[in-house]
Amino acid sequence: MPHPLHPVVAPADTLVRVVPCPGIARAAVSTILFGGNAVTKERILRAELDFREGDTLTIADLPARLEANRRRLFNLQLFHAVVVQSSCAGNRLLIVFGVQERWYTFPVPILSLADRNLRSWLDRPDRWRRVDYGVHVVRSNFRGRNEQVIANLQLGFNRKYELFYEAPGLGPYRRLGFGAGASYYQSRSLDYITRADRLVPFRTDQGFPIQRFYATAGLRFRHTVQFLTAFDVSYHREQISDTIQQYNPDYYQGRTEREYLDLTLTSTRNQRNTFAYPLTGQYAQARLTHRVFLAGTQPSLTTLRLCYSRYVALGSKFYYSVGLSGQARLTRRLAYADARALGYEDLVRGYDQYVIDGRHYGLLQQGVSYRLLHPEPIRLPAIANAKINTIPLALYLNIFVDAGYVFAASPLPENRLPNHLLRAIGLGLHLVTYYDRVFTAEYTLNGLGQTGYFFRAEFPI
Repeated sequence: MPHPLHPVVAPADTLVRVVPCPGIARAAVSTILFGGNAVTKERILRAELDFREGDTLTIADLPARLEANRRRLFNLQLFHAVVVQSSCAGNRLLIVFGVQERWYTFPVPILSLADRNLRSWLDRPDRWRRVDYGVHVVRSNFRGRNEQVIANLQLGFNRKYELFYEAPGLGPYRRLGFGAGASYYQSRSLDYITRADRLVPFRTDQGFPIQRFYATAGLRFRHTVQFLTAFDVSYHREQISDTIQQYNPDYYQGRTEREYLDLTLTSTRNQRNTFAYPLTGQYAQARLTHRVFLAGTQPSLTTLRLCYSRYVALGSKFYYSVGLSGQARLTRRLAYADARALGYEDLVRGYDQYVIDGRHYGLLQQGVSYRLLHPEPIRLPAIANAKINTIPLALYLNIFVDAGYVFAASPLPENRLPNHLLRAIGLGLHLVTYYDRVFTAEYTLNGLGQTGYFFRAEFPI
């Protein structure tokens, strides 16, 4: 059984409906029913609940208890909506969960820019040749068991061939899962060094400056959708051209090829009200990776990454969010390819055109959002399929402040951002819509006195 959920405030709408049980303080659950799950197996849903048939529940706590379980089912991200109703038959409870399933197969054409972001792509003189195309296929809820299959076929400037399979939970209690996959990548361009806090690219029409292959497999220790621990082992083989090695001998510490194993332990606690655009709750993740180079000519590398986010409803449609993240790398010598810090996965907003390399970094992000618009979902009567004919919309105005710091032992003299406080303030609009998609438009002033407009396709914190 999962641990009992923390109490939450039951919503004052039709998502949770509790028919009164006069004169009864506690009642046993006689039956739990599910409706609408034409594809999803019932045992997948039952594994998320913190009560079973035969359990005795307190009637006064029942609305909050049902809402906490409803959120858990909704955050499987398999359904457009989840509702729950409880009624009494004598001194026993009948509980019914209703779900509206999503569309689970998405073949998405690939037409993307071969750069970190739009600003970097616009700065390239050969930008129109730096385009990738292909197809990206995702099959969610594979076999109705919340498994996922991802396949990528990408051609163009960068070539990528990938296949991944993820089973978050197997067996009757869905506690032990498995993941595996493989990827092969080739690119005609490689950013081989950082100068003036910008990546310097090398491009060729003959051959590939870099080629990467990796295969991974791991176990998932899953208590619920909110609590997950994963252990992964991956094999990597990477190769750069002789030209790259001549331009930057530190790229792979004097080598043109390297092989290594990554051993990664990740623990995630996701207690947000919704995973797509959270307004309340908290999120924490710790990741420890130990890298062993198989040739034995490079010292091993240990990386620890921590992040924590908190979301608070302030009332009157105002919400506050704060995120803290940091990374530390422990090794005797660090190759240029392993020295990525801010500007890659984590970012101080407003510094999109820069990268800051180093061993360790810390990042603080804060924001206050105001809900401008949350109308009823748009219905498309011309489309009969309920899985795709409803478009939800929500619009938030956001003001934010970011700060970050990168520690680098010996940066190049022309790189001025390592070992300096990075800060920014900005104003943004967040659009939350179809299938958990979040789009943001931001205007930012950074610590260098530079301003700019930036567009993103993800929730910032």
